[in-house]
Amino acid sequence: AGGWRRWRGRTGRQRRAFVGGGGLLVVATVMLLAAWRSTGFASDLLLNLGASVVLAAISYVIFDPLFEEARRARVQEHLSFDQKAFVDRLCRTGRRVRILDTWTILLEDQHRAETLRAVEAALESGAEVQLLLLDPDCTAAQQRSEELERQRVDVPRQIRANLRHLAAFQESLRLRPKLARRFQVRIYDASPSIQLYQWDGHALISFFPIGKLSFNVPQLEVDMDSPWGGFVHARFEELWEHEQATSSLERYWSTTVTLQDEDSDLVEMQVPYVTVDGQHYLDCQAFKLVRPLTVRARPPARTPGVFGLAEPADGDPVPPPVVARLFDQKYGRADGTRTVLRLVPHRRVNDRTPAPRAADAAEAPDR
Repeated sequence: AGGWRRWRGRTGRQRRAFVGGGGLLVVATVMLLAAWRSTGFASDLLLNLGASVVLAAISYVIFDPLFEEARRARVQEHLSFDQKAFVDRLCRTGRRVRILDTWTILLEDQHRAETLRAVEAALESGAEVQLLLLDPDCTAAQQRSEELERQRVDVPRQIRANLRHLAAFQESLRLRPKLARRFQVRIYDASPSIQLYQWDGHALISFFPIGKLSFNVPQLEVDMDSPWGGFVHARFEELWEHEQATSSLERYWSTTVTLQDEDSDLVEMQVPYVTVDGQHYLDCQAFKLVRPLTVRARPPARTPGVFGLAEPADGDPVPPPVVARLFDQKYGRADGTRTVLRLVPHRRVNDRTPAPRAADAAEAPDR
């Protein structure tokens, strides 16, 4: 078992070197045995060939790893990020796709459909796809916007647009659970330090220059087994596994609330939400509220609790038009009217809570 684990721990190139060298040694052994049992010219020929194959096998096993190390250390520089070339590589990827960025131009209008088709092809080939984008509500996103002021780039808006498209793509995978499990998106709240676009054992990396888009600066193509590759791999893993600095797309996109009538739970649902200045607002359109109720929820950065639902009013800390604009920025413009309610401590529920319209407390959403 220990030998098998050591064998599995070797790289594919190392395994091929051992298999190839072993095969050559087997061939050499057969030739030498045949030479020993033969006489005359045939014996001399087989003896010389066998000895040559032995030397070739030893040379292959010794020198191939050295050539491989030299190849890994080589870094190829590209003048800018080539979206089409990367998407083409995605289609042929079968093991791993990783993207670490503030936002990605691959999801802009002219590239989105082709990119998502390539991601789907990679998933169907068995690849694990992981995207790590900057939290649009964090301080670093606003700072990056200030750095790109001359470019007139609204970084939070770009990130939110990316996340909308990724959430829609994730929703499209619900009926394909095997693919859905291998597609993961997280957002991080930290200063962006490096850009990574990985396909299998190769990656494009760059940094974030002040005043310039990272897509328009030189990109380094590296082998992920090289020191450069190890560095960006460690950075990605550090962010991905950091529970305080990152959260999932699912958590960003919606929050779980349980509608209650006194002490009885009526229905549990995922609802859209926005947070601003410590206030949490829910889109309760799916609840179809008909009289004042409470909810059990766990708002971001707060402990779970029971809250009342209050309609936004002009005297609130955040004006209702600002709240409506935040919902539009995060989820896009609504087709219909949103039912936006603010979470308030249960004891503060007042007459701005939705008034009764029927005997039933709430209607479950249409299935």
